[in-house]
Amino acid sequence: MTPSFPRDRVSGKPGVVHYDLGRLRLNGLIERIPDSNTYALTADGQRVAIFYTKVHNRLLRPLLVGHQPPAPAELRAALRTIDQHVRSYIDHARLRKAA
Repeated sequence: MTPSFPRDRVSGKPGVVHYDLGRLRLNGLIERIPDSNTYALTADGQRVAIFYTKVHNRLLRPLLVGHQPPAPAELRAALRTIDQHVRSYIDHARLRKAA
């Protein structure tokens, strides 16, 4: 399965790719291989990639399906509690609803 990205990120526009690679390089996550147009992950880049993969697999994926009935009752209850606290905070802060 091919990952889906926002359209401007996969269009191959040189400016977008150049900007993204530059930001990753400046943050020490990738390094350019000399005399080529390729990049390699640094040790920090590998750690960040593994961390975000674990966050996605262990936290985000279960939360995204947590409101559906197959989810454990404890998870659905915890999500309801979080939702109530967020709504209470928004009401207390008097933030306007998004259009």
